[in-house]
Amino acid sequence: MSDPMRPRASLRTAVVWEVLKDALDRQVKASGRESLDVLDTGGGSGNFAVPVARLGHRVTVVDPSPNALFALERRAAEAGVADRVQGVQGDAHGLFDVVERGRYDAVLCHGVLEYVDDPAEGVRNVVDALRPEGVLSLLAAGLGGAVLARALAGHFKEARHALDDPDGRWGASDPVPHRFTAEQLTSLVAGAGLHVAAVHGVRVFADLVPGVLVDTEPGALDALLKLEAAAAELTAFHSVATQLHVLGEARGAAEA
Repeated sequence: MSDPMRPRASLRTAVVWEVLKDALDRQVKASGRESLDVLDTGGGSGNFAVPVARLGHRVTVVDPSPNALFALERRAAEAGVADRVQGVQGDAHGLFDVVERGRYDAVLCHGVLEYVDDPAEGVRNVVDALRPEGVLSLLAAGLGGAVLARALAGHFKEARHALDDPDGRWGASDPVPHRFTAEQLTSLVAGAGLHVAAVHGVRVFADLVPGVLVDTEPGALDALLKLEAAAAELTAFHSVATQLHVLGEARGAAEA
């Protein structure tokens, strides 16, 4: 993905970015500190890490790919935030081999849960990295969006297979090991001891609308962005979103 601050890419990232930015702002006010410690697991080349660092926060990115971490270093330097972004090679399973428990005000876990063998363990790991009043930004592939996409492409048997499969996969060649419903994700977050503060559907329409319409129709991008933002909070659209975003808060933060 591209930088969430770039207009075209914002179709995929705008909803998550706005929720995350608001959550970080609340953390700043609650903690009395202008700069937070943020952990981005699977953060790759800094899609979210660099914009978060631009807000003045210190970001540690854990990713298994050396190439992604090299791109992260270059992107952070170009953005003038190299002193606030640190890349570390690792993954969610061995997270505490490379970072400390309980030292982060916020943890981003975007596009990671789909690829871990045990999603419940993956969520518990990232939650254990939080400080007592920290927040978790969890983004994962949605089951309903995949079923809808396969059906609209004419792959009806694959759509039905995904609907019935316990991992939400449409077949043996499906590159995504796990997909989730909103109920499954909120259960994982609550089971790890966090309060579920918000759930949003992400890319409800963006992946279904032909790109040529967005690129050529005057005002189409802005209108689609507003439509995505409006639909994201409505429970009815969670079941057809390509991705689902859950904001979890530590109990202390939720009660503050």
